[in-house]
Amino acid sequence: MKSKSENSFPNSRLLKWYDGVKRDLPWRDTQDPYYIWLSEIILQQTRVDQGMPYYERFVETFPTVHDLANASEDEVLKLWEGLGYYSRARNLHATAKHVSQNLKGEFPNTHSGLLELKGVGPYTAAAIGSIAFNLPVAAVDGNVYRVLARYYGITESIDDTSTKKQIGELAQSILDTERSGDHNQAMMELGAMVCTPKQPDCKACPLQENCVAFRQEIQSELPVRTKKTKVRNRYFYYAVHFVDGQVPIHRRGEGDIWQGLYEFPLFESEKKLNEKQILELIEVSESDVVESISEEFKHVLSHQRIYSRFVLVKSDSRPNVKGKWVSVADLRSFAFPRLINRYLERSNLVIEGEVSNI
Repeated sequence: MKSKSENSFPNSRLLKWYDGVKRDLPWRDTQDPYYIWLSEIILQQTRVDQGMPYYERFVETFPTVHDLANASEDEVLKLWEGLGYYSRARNLHATAKHVSQNLKGEFPNTHSGLLELKGVGPYTAAAIGSIAFNLPVAAVDGNVYRVLARYYGITESIDDTSTKKQIGELAQSILDTERSGDHNQAMMELGAMVCTPKQPDCKACPLQENCVAFRQEIQSELPVRTKKTKVRNRYFYYAVHFVDGQVPIHRRGEGDIWQGLYEFPLFESEKKLNEKQILELIEVSESDVVESISEEFKHVLSHQRIYSRFVLVKSDSRPNVKGKWVSVADLRSFAFPRLINRYLERSNLVIEGEVSNI
């Protein structure tokens, strides 16, 4: 592991670069911890261009932490719909309630206090604290690991706890404590815009002069990763029962993906099924009319690949399934996983918010 003394870090060049090229983002125009916290939670595992519309909708719908706290979980999940990692939305809601009800609407102004908030880990606490309160704590995310691994030529795997700890200590040692928030945002901006995972734009990098990876032309080799994520395949078959303009839906429970979101009656299989097997699995009766069996929809999560098909069944009477029956025209008001929304967008079940003539 390289030390700071082996290759000093040019903070002044980094901050000068940041001042000149930083993106105009709404959460950079405020020091209100509510807006900064909101942006950080939304941007966890989400690109800025994808997260921006969500941030703007949340701010417009819930201009204060009290507004967010007073919302229902369904309202929050519906607004979050499409971002994925729905535990973030539930934690967001829980923290808003805690801040509103127990902290009188005031976010903690210490690193330890921020860490006590649900859904706020070391990186997020450091980002919020440094930006909102100029707390001298380095925010270390994947972008920062990559920048420092390349700059200092760190060849140990960043998947190892010891390497992460050492890089964290290194990040803290080079922090410009007079401009902690700007320094943290500059490091993240550099990783997001210049020192990217593939084909970094080294010519535009303010750290180029002393960067070990650049000098040795090993940018593509760093940072070193050794762990491979094991991905599980799952096969979901949904029965969309259509009776008198209504369909049954139910809310997913705890202990699995998409907690709190709605879905149609689900039948899961350990293997991919053909159409005959699908109809046997969902137990279509002789009096039912199978209107359609959808194409296969694939949805990739961090540790799972979901393969799904939807069977639209027209019936004269309601089958005994769990959940509640809702009008097809009202489906858009419920928060569904992106996988199901893709089906709704492509099917003829709903046409511009009205029941189709199936």
